[in-house]
This record gives sequence, C-alpha cells and structure tokens, in this order.
Amino acid sequence: MTATGKLAAALRVMANTLTNVFLKTTHNSFALLGLAVACLAIMLAARPDLRAQGEVQLRSWLEARQSVAPEADDALDIEEPSERVLATDPQGLPKEQARVAYWLSKKYNVAPEPLSLLVSEAYEIGSKTKLDPTLILAIMAIESSFNPFAQSPVGAQGLMQVMTRVHTDKYESVGGHLAAFDPVTNLRVGVQVLQECIRRAGSLEGGLRYYVGAANIESDGGYAAKVMAEHFRLRQVAAGRSTRTAPSAAGTLTTKAVTPAAPAPAIPAAASTDKVALLSAL
Repeated sequence: MTATGKLAAALRVMANTLTNVFLKTTHNSFALLGLAVACLAIMLAARPDLRAQGEVQLRSWLEARQSVAPEADDALDIEEPSERVLATDPQGLPKEQARVAYWLSKKYNVAPEPLSLLVSEAYEIGSKTKLDPTLILAIMAIESSFNPFAQSPVGAQGLMQVMTRVHTDKYESVGGHLAAFDPVTNLRVGVQVLQECIRRAGSLEGGLRYYVGAANIESDGGYAAKVMAEHFRLRQVAAGRSTRTAPSAAGTLTTKAVTPAAPAPAIPAAASTDKVALLSAL
C-alpha cells in the first residue's frame, strides 16, 4: 500500500472514531437531559410552592422579553399615564375652595373636577408665594377661561398664557416647552412670571400691566381692571357672600339666571408685541 493510501485509511479510521464518539456523547447527553427533566417534573409535582415560584419567574422573563421586542412600524406607541392626578372631587375640598370651584365651573362651563384640582393648586401656591389664590384664579379666568390648550397669536400658551419661548428655562426641569400645556405646570410657571412682574413694577396693578405686556404703553385695554374685578368677585364667593352664580349651601348650583361672561377686552396690538419684549427682559 502506498503512503497516500495509508494516509487515507488513517483519516477514515479517525473520522469513524470521531463520529462514534460524537454519537455516543449526544446519546448520553440526551439521556441525561431526559433524566434531569423527569426529576424536575417529579420535584415540581411534589412541591407546589416551587412550581408557583418557577411560574412567576418564567412569566417575568417572558414579559421582559416582550417589552424589548421590536414593534411593527405601524404599532401605536402608548406611553404610561402620568402619575399626576388630573382631577379631584370638589366635595372633598375645604368649603371655601369648593365654593370657588363650583362658581367658576358654572361661569366658565368647565367640569368641576379638573377645575377643583386647579383651585386646590392655586390655594397651595398662594400660601407659599403670599399671593391671594383668588388673584391667581382670576388671571387664569381672564387669560384663558380655563382652557389649558389656549394659545394667543403671539405665542402665549396655556392657562396662564405664558410666553413659552421666552420662559423656556422655567420649563427645563419639568420636561421642556411642551409642559406648557400641562395645566399644573403652566399654573406654577405663570405664578413665577407674575411674581417677577410684580417685583419689577412695585405694585400689583403695575405687575398686571407688565404681565400683559402693556407697561410701556398708554393703555392695557382694561386688562388689569378686568382681572381685579374678577378677583373681587372670587373673594366674595370664597367668603360665602351672595353672587349671581353662587353655589347653594348643599354644594349644588343654584338655578338663578346667569349672565354670560363678557368677552375679554381687546388688548392693543402694541401690547402683544410689548409683552414679548418685556417678558424677555424678566
């Protein structure tokens, strides 16, 4: 036999040997695996607590795998709901706040539950900032009629009609400029702006002129007077005094005829432009 023939024979023997070893190893592995599965099944049948624990861990693993699985291009991306409460029961508020919430709900045709949350927030912020909460609510009423998605032609947004692009720094810690349409966030930022305006003007009435952007023009279009008039009415309501849209003692609204709120007075065009410049300097 030639050297080439001997080499080929040796290679065949080696291949046969490796094949036999692989088959035996595989056979033994499957046998061991089957034995392990059988033992595991017997143990789980005898220990329900271990079976339950295993099911919990398996479910957790499957849910984790599902959460990282790629979604279809047309799948709807639904985010988790915000942890912040969006409404509250007005009957759970202190009597003064409940009176204000019901009165505003009636006058501005807003559901009392989300409005009650704003009333409660205004009272809490007012106690911290030393601002009358009914003043804060009066500004919201005149600025947006409690529409959290309101936007003016010059870019004032939300309940307090804050110039979002001017006060971007105030929204950085709460999610960015889109937070302007979150009612509570807009309320808090609006109060910060109002405080700055009052400090700069040195008086409440002057601060309101700064707030609406009319500090450097002859007239604010009656804005400050309208805010103060609504502020006065809300103070009357909070004190339990009779008003045209006052709630009854039982917490339900009276059936007296209500005169629709007059539209906000037109602010001169110069005031809108001036608001941007004034608030940029705050």
